[in-house]
Amino acid sequence: MLSKNNPIQRDQLEMVALDQLVPQDHLVRKMEAALDFSFIYDLVRDVYSEVGRPSIDPVILIKLTFIQYTFGIRSMRQTIAEVETNLAYRWFLGYGFHNKVPHFSTFGKNYERRFKDTDLFEQIFYRILKAAADKKLISAEHVFIDSTHVKASANKHKFAKKVVRKETRAYQEKLNEEINQDREEHGKKPFPPDKFDKEESKEIKESTTDPESGYYVKDERTKQFAYSFHAASDRNGFVLGAIVKFLIENEMIPALPYTRPRTKEGFFRKRTMFMTNTMIVTYALPERS
Repeated sequence: MLSKNNPIQRDQLEMVALDQLVPQDHLVRKMEAALDFSFIYDLVRDVYSEVGRPSIDPVILIKLTFIQYTFGIRSMRQTIAEVETNLAYRWFLGYGFHNKVPHFSTFGKNYERRFKDTDLFEQIFYRILKAAADKKLISAEHVFIDSTHVKASANKHKFAKKVVRKETRAYQEKLNEEINQDREEHGKKPFPPDKFDKEESKEIKESTTDPESGYYVKDERTKQFAYSFHAASDRNGFVLGAIVKFLIENEMIPALPYTRPRTKEGFFRKRTMFMTNTMIVTYALPERS
């Protein structure tokens, strides 16, 4: 039998608590139950003033990043838009139905003014890792290390051939000493220095777009320029370490993907772009008539 929904129910009034609308098995409930976020107040106390108008709760700012990365939201702007209507996210932040959500630029300003030159996020990472260890969730008996390849933003057909020296083994000098020491202990003569100094060369393909990447061949179909990504974890899947400021400390400029704007006529378009050592910055300039 054909039936129609009654749109008048949109105006229905009902006494209900936000807690009733968040499923008991929702991931935000599990995160809230597993971790007491109040430790963040002690970590940021020194970067806040004792005078002036009240700030946005720093726990709220950090929880916003948890929402963004846990649920795969592309930007903080989109995260804020999701919080506006997602009751589970509001519950996780401690907001009610009508609490005003911070503007998306608020996190950026706080990061720039307060958190940029601190190790706040590293401290949070290790605090969470410690909480997992205290609950016997981490096994230090075995550490699993593996690598995978991340495709570089580079055309695999644009390259130049180059002859380079083959990479030597890590800690080669120490390894050489151990080899000769073992030979002497077994009554053999140590290898002369030139035995280890023999160099071999090889021909490689170097991308003209992104020379830092390497040419990766898995099979006849999978040929591309890529980066090697290494991860170490315990047998329960917990990541055991992180380097947050690696690019900055090594003075490396990240290459981030950018595509030409596809904006409708009459709207603002991205015209100007330049790189910093941490991000790509774009400006939207109005079209000229």
